[in-house]
Amino acid sequence: MAEAPRDKSSEQRFRGRVLIIAGSDSGGGAGIQADIKTVTALGGYAATAITALTIQNTLGVSGVVATPPRAVRAQMEAVLKDIGADVLKTGMLGDKLLVETIAEAFEEIAAGIPRVIDPVMVATSGDVLLPQGAVDAVRRLMIPGAALVTPNAPEAEVLTGKAVDGFNGQRRAAEKLLDMGARAALVKGGHVPGDVIVDVLATQEGEHFFDGPRIATNATHGTGCTLASGIAVGLARGLTMTDAVALARAYLVQAITRAPGLGKGNGPVDHGWPSRDPEAFAIMFAEWRPA
Repeated sequence: MAEAPRDKSSEQRFRGRVLIIAGSDSGGGAGIQADIKTVTALGGYAATAITALTIQNTLGVSGVVATPPRAVRAQMEAVLKDIGADVLKTGMLGDKLLVETIAEAFEEIAAGIPRVIDPVMVATSGDVLLPQGAVDAVRRLMIPGAALVTPNAPEAEVLTGKAVDGFNGQRRAAEKLLDMGARAALVKGGHVPGDVIVDVLATQEGEHFFDGPRIATNATHGTGCTLASGIAVGLARGLTMTDAVALARAYLVQAITRAPGLGKGNGPVDHGWPSRDPEAFAIMFAEWRPA
């Protein structure tokens, strides 16, 4: 049977393709699984280049099987040559060689595609996911030219050398990330003590602050992955940076609030809530719908 011709006009109209380069979470709450769920829930199309298989659940990570760097690049090439991408999003990168391989791929096969870099270093459970030897490679190769870097407070401290123990520390770290070559930096406040969580977004145009009450919950597994992927798909669908951050935060707050209570440890959020409450989602999304 002959292959059906592609509808090029339809293909060109679609915006929202996100190529996610990250590790797999067998528990489904974080990593590639959280990324795919988020991108899909927010109306995008998720493709993947899997960097590792992690053996984990809500109680922690008990094993990691790394993907050979050449296979990660091959996955990227396969997607970009055929489907393409509007935004690239990274998560768990594994080691120095893999960081270097992905950075090389960015330059050679993905030049010009905006990159959202989530510098995953430590899981919510406390398990270390990025060896020390890879941290410098992230500083040198991932941050410069990134459309957005999304560290939490501990990650921002490691990357910048700035103490991040409060709002002013978040601002200093975000400014430093811009000095290091990022086009925008979102230093998250979930690890900063206080009843109100403030996320600091620094861009070349100025600062933006997003705040909300801290939610008393143990449903925190995969929140960083979810937020970064939410921002990535917002950008891929044509939102401004500030609107993409606002949409992703609003989606995540609802996902945390509606968490299903699975597992005995740090549980997953409810990525699929828009499908069960489409009216609430439509109201939320309308505020940041692209022109």
